[in-house]
Amino acid sequence: MMSYEAKCRELGIEIPVPGKPAAAYEPGVLIDGYVYVSGQLPMVDGTLSLAGVVGEDVSLEQAYEAARICAINGLGVVKSLLGSLDRVERVIKVEGFVNSPQSYGMQPKVINGASELLGEIFGDAGKHARFAIGTSGLPLGAAVEVSMVVKVKE
Repeated sequence: MMSYEAKCRELGIEIPVPGKPAAAYEPGVLIDGYVYVSGQLPMVDGTLSLAGVVGEDVSLEQAYEAARICAINGLGVVKSLLGSLDRVERVIKVEGFVNSPQSYGMQPKVINGASELLGEIFGDAGKHARFAIGTSGLPLGAAVEVSMVVKVKE
């Protein structure tokens, strides 16, 4: 079986080093064999890559890509705490927030950007419980925010 680190390289995915939190929290917490990753915005090189309201000034496709970036950033937090993604046993849960109008119903398709990326990297170990909800605003005006819970190998 290919290592998860090697799979990222094969897919051309660079796992970033997490930036410093913008408020009073930790990017992630490792406790009792689980990593709890704080909400990740679609930041690329310290800059928000996508702001706006999905379904108004942001397309489904753009938001899907943003969710993918959020998941990659979340994996950066996991790697920073574990040293390697190869220590991941399973992705347990993904929580997705989509900045969208009340009438917008495509939040699950947006958060598929994160879920499908995790499946590409981790295969069956990337299958997870999830929610995808709409919200009337996110930090920095971001279009999407994603957090996750990951089980660590014994």
